[in-house]
Formats: sequence, C-alpha cells, structure tokens
Amino acid sequence: MPISDCEVRDPRIRRTRQLLQGALKQLLESKPFEDISVQDITEAATVNRATFYDHYTDKFALLEALIAGGFHWMLNERSVRYDGTCPSAAGTIILAACDYLAMTHAAQGCQPSSNVEALEDAAMITAIRRVLVEGMGKYTSVPEERRAMQSAAASWAIYGAVKEWLNTPDRRPAEAVVPEIVAMVTPLLGAPLAEHQAATGELTGHAH
Repeated sequence: MPISDCEVRDPRIRRTRQLLQGALKQLLESKPFEDISVQDITEAATVNRATFYDHYTDKFALLEALIAGGFHWMLNERSVRYDGTCPSAAGTIILAACDYLAMTHAAQGCQPSSNVEALEDAAMITAIRRVLVEGMGKYTSVPEERRAMQSAAASWAIYGAVKEWLNTPDRRPAEAVVPEIVAMVTPLLGAPLAEHQAATGELTGHAH
C-alpha cells in the first residue's frame, strides 16, 4: 500500500481511506495524537476496527498517510512536477513544502510530539523524493544507477532546509528563502537532459 495513497484507483478504497484520514484530522484538532486510539478513529469515521486494519497497520501508518496525502494534494492543486529544465522546477517543490509545513504547524497550534514529528519528516521526505525520482528519470542526465542515491540526498536536503526555515524565529517569507535552497540542492539534481545532450553533442550528432 502506498503511503500517500496516491496510487489507489478503487473508489471504494479511496473513500474509506478518506473517511479514516478525515476522522484522524478532526480528532487532532481537539487532542494530542498520543491520546487518540484506533477505537476513537473508527468511531469518528463510522467504520469498524476490522475495516481500519484492512487499510492501515496502526494509527501511525494512518498519520503518515494523512501527512503525505495532504502534501501530494497540494502538489496536484498547484500542478507541481519536477521536469529538471531549470532551477525554478525545484523551486516550486520547495515552496510547496514550505507552505504545507507552515500550514500544518499553524493548525497544530503547538510543537508536535517527537513521534508525530518523526512521522511527518518521513512522510514529507518520501513525498518529495517521489516527485524528484519521476522527473530525474525523464528529464535529467542522472544515470539510473545513481538516481536513487541522488534523489534521496536531494529530498533530505530540501526537507532539512525547509525544516530549518520553519523553526527559525521571525522567519523570512518562504519566497525569499526558496532561491537559496534551490542553489544548495541543484548540484544534487543533475543537469537538465537537454543541457547534457548539448554539451555532449547528442543534439547535433557531433562529439563534444
């Protein structure tokens, strides 16, 4: 089962998972995650416990899916894709991560627990990496054998920088820090494919 549920096509499965995620999101508005039980979630979602465990192994897996799903929704709403053509391609992902983290932390109203924060970190890094891998495979010169390593390094770097921005007192607007983060992670993302082909003579058929 994909953590973000973004690959689920069956409308019945999607509806049930949306009910469960919506129930958890509602419960988080009134009590800490540690105090929420699976029973609380199933009652709020009006499903039984067996149905819950058909979809998620525990409440931690549900929380991870909720976080990643929300971020993927934002990416889709903004039509964010990584095509590797220019630094601004990564910038849109970084800005979305800034906006999403700022929004979720404002909704929480306080510093999340270490368990919640760790799941949030893992879900966001995985979501960012998913977008990068797809784009790096199609639009950059990164060899396949190095793609996994570079996409992992880039996603950790992006998320780490965004998290540092989020926790900075009197932080600057996200738009102001995005170019700085782009400059830091660009070497990890590989050259755009067209640029690589031009440099090697592949576009013209001549050797460089």
